[in-house]
Amino acid sequence: MNPASRLLAAPLLFATALAGLALASCSKPAPPPQASNTVSFSVLSAEDQQSMAKVWQPLFNDMQKATGLTIKPYYASNYASLVEAMRFNQTQVGWFAALSALEATRRANAEVLGRILTSGNSGAYQSVLITRKGSGITLDDVLKCGKKYNFGIGDPKSTSGTLAPLAYVFVPHGIEPADCFKTVKSASHQANFFGVANGLLDVATNNTVGMMFYARENPELAKKVQVIWTSPELPESSIVVRKDLDPAVKEKIRQFFLSYGQAPGAEGDRQRAELKLMTYTGFAPADNSYLDPVRQMEAGANLGEARHSGDKAKIAAAQKAFDDLQAELAAKNPASPPAATPAK
Repeated sequence: MNPASRLLAAPLLFATALAGLALASCSKPAPPPQASNTVSFSVLSAEDQQSMAKVWQPLFNDMQKATGLTIKPYYASNYASLVEAMRFNQTQVGWFAALSALEATRRANAEVLGRILTSGNSGAYQSVLITRKGSGITLDDVLKCGKKYNFGIGDPKSTSGTLAPLAYVFVPHGIEPADCFKTVKSASHQANFFGVANGLLDVATNNTVGMMFYARENPELAKKVQVIWTSPELPESSIVVRKDLDPAVKEKIRQFFLSYGQAPGAEGDRQRAELKLMTYTGFAPADNSYLDPVRQMEAGANLGEARHSGDKAKIAAAQKAFDDLQAELAAKNPASPPAATPAK
């Protein structure tokens, strides 16, 4: 069971809501194939659609010019919608956060085409917990629970908004957020930021890229927020495509991203300025193995949750899944360090 599923429905799971969405989606017929020169590109409106369109449309315009394709933007309000849209071929390419990209590879006939760079050759960012400045709330206060605080968590399929806080904060301390806080509300990064800044939430999840975005777009509100916890580095977002996309179209898209912002002179400067608005520095090649650290986080969180439940069958299944994954990854890269095992 995905650890993100446990947060909203008392006493344990809100996976029912996601399952309902998936079942409803199963009744939808797949749309007719699009013209080969038309590609629907999905983007999560992690902030709001207007803000996302403002920073992504120039890139889409450049993509159309460079590839000769017609690019149709598709802005979704949650990660599940992104996965379902690609699953039913309503979109063929998309910008996915790591956990939702993993879900797309599992359920939407998708594969990773490239990864996003945020600083030089780095493609990492971090999850954070934020509070209102002056509240006096510390991480130790959060870990004491006591149903004292109103907590804002991310989308169930958000890497930084949900999985990382579970894997690195709550599961290692044996904490079930629904039992820890006065209220737990799932929302976008932007909604959680505004909730904390305006005193509607005591604590919320977010990420370092989002915090840079808010500091630029809402500097006065950003001054009211402080970070009380920062995660280890997480894989940044990736460009995901359907496996059955025309190979020639797929290659045009791949080459566009790998070359974007790399040209010398005025045109390259303009492209780099567009990337800066997105808090990116460029793109690099990647495949599905880019998501292996997320698989490790997920398996560790699942194992920690199973141990917390005390259910022997769940513990055995989660332990086997965890061990199998470690063996698989060790075989692929013997030099890589093993994942930390959740405390018993």
